Amino acid sequence: MAVKNQVQLITYPDSLGGDLRSLHRVLSMHFSDVFKGGVHILPPFPSSGDRGFAPLTYLEIDPNFGTWDDMKAIGENFDVLVDLMVNHISRQSVYFQDFLNKGRGSEYADLFITLDKIWEDGKPVQEHIEQMFLRRAKPYSTFSIKGTGEEEGVWTTFGKADPSEQIDLDVNSPKVKQLFTDFFMHFKQHGVKIVRLDAVGYVIKKMGTSCFFVEPEIYEFLDWIKELADSVDIELLPEVHAHYEIQYKLAEHGYWIYDFILPYRILETLINKSGESLKQYLKTRPHKQFTMLDCHDGVPVKPDLDDLIDTKEARQLVDTCLERGANLSLILSDEHKAEDGFDVHQIRCSFYSVLNCDDDAYLAARALQFFTPGVPQVYYVGLLAGENDLESVEKSGEGREVNRHNFSLGEIEQSLEKTAVQRLLKLIRFRNEYEAFNGGFQVLDSDADEVRLSWEKDKMRCTLFVDLNRNRSVIDYVDDNGAIQQYII
Repeated sequence: MAVKNQVQLITYPDSLGGDLRSLHRVLSMHFSDVFKGGVHILPPFPSSGDRGFAPLTYLEIDPNFGTWDDMKAIGENFDVLVDLMVNHISRQSVYFQDFLNKGRGSEYADLFITLDKIWEDGKPVQEHIEQMFLRRAKPYSTFSIKGTGEEEGVWTTFGKADPSEQIDLDVNSPKVKQLFTDFFMHFKQHGVKIVRLDAVGYVIKKMGTSCFFVEPEIYEFLDWIKELADSVDIELLPEVHAHYEIQYKLAEHGYWIYDFILPYRILETLINKSGESLKQYLKTRPHKQFTMLDCHDGVPVKPDLDDLIDTKEARQLVDTCLERGANLSLILSDEHKAEDGFDVHQIRCSFYSVLNCDDDAYLAARALQFFTPGVPQVYYVGLLAGENDLESVEKSGEGREVNRHNFSLGEIEQSLEKTAVQRLLKLIRFRNEYEAFNGGFQVLDSDADEVRLSWEKDKMRCTLFVDLNRNRSVIDYVDDNGAIQQYII
């Protein structure tokens, strides 16, 4: 199965109408010719937290969302992409609950990383912990085993609570490999075409390292899981937030990667009215990437853009975003902050809001994304030109809720009437259908306050021109009859 070079949708299972059946209906009714690249359904599995990212199992769909039959029905019309959290599973899963009852006597005990697998006596060494790229204050949680009353330290990379809700899996264990095999077989049976390996950068724990993207062991794991995916005709998309050199290494190994640099570059281009950094970037980046502007987390900054940005300039850009209603996710570990203290991990916002709800600026951003080589993904909030949901942030206390609004069927109908949404749908159709996007790409010479990008295949050619001062975007293209046409976006 080859990934299609057409636009994909990213959505939660309940964000467009309330459940998977409604999602299918919305897709069929309004977007049947829009998301030809497929649909990334963010975790629809039973989960105990992190809006689906603490799954109990992948063999079931959360009954609030529907069933695997509903997923399969969507898959008959759209290539379905789902997440596999290869690094962890829920504390509420049957596997870990059995471990909590029986401790080392549990048949599932080897799925998890008890601290004696890391340190001989099971006692954490602070010097090792200080070298790690931490996502919480300490990388383990302590649990009391009901059957024995003993305390067990278990590795937990993620999770706000203590003990954590997300329990790391030991990818070196044959039992974990069997579990992943079962999950992939199940995906195959239910029509899943692409699997995103969420948090894959954290799967190798090796003392004396950052415990993030540890080479060469990470490639050994990736090669193993790619062989498994290939055997059931599923494409893999490793998800790694890291220094861009790590992403490029993955690309050199032939893997699809995420372009986590592009959203910031496009934001900076439109806010600062200069395309120089973007044009330079587009000349050197690998082409085998998935592109995005917005997502369920935020616009990546550190570590994805380390060594690519001036932190003083970045601070100014971040301040502009904050003025426009964004909030921030910050780096925890002092070692991974910039020398001047700059510590922004992600800028959390609706992409439409952060561009001041300016339709022309927003369409310019999408045009730049769609002309960048790769498979473009459009997040459902961005699809509907949704604005910052400040009320949800206040109510939940979770900053990421700013860009996670759930749209009712009525709200979807209303949003479809927006000029920005209609313009975006037209642009997506052009990107899906114009043949030159399967040809050669060029960054053309242009002034600092302009961007010109072109695609050419045989007699088909299209050129995007963006005037950054006026946020005016125009595509000149050759039609089927060989005549040059102009499409003002």
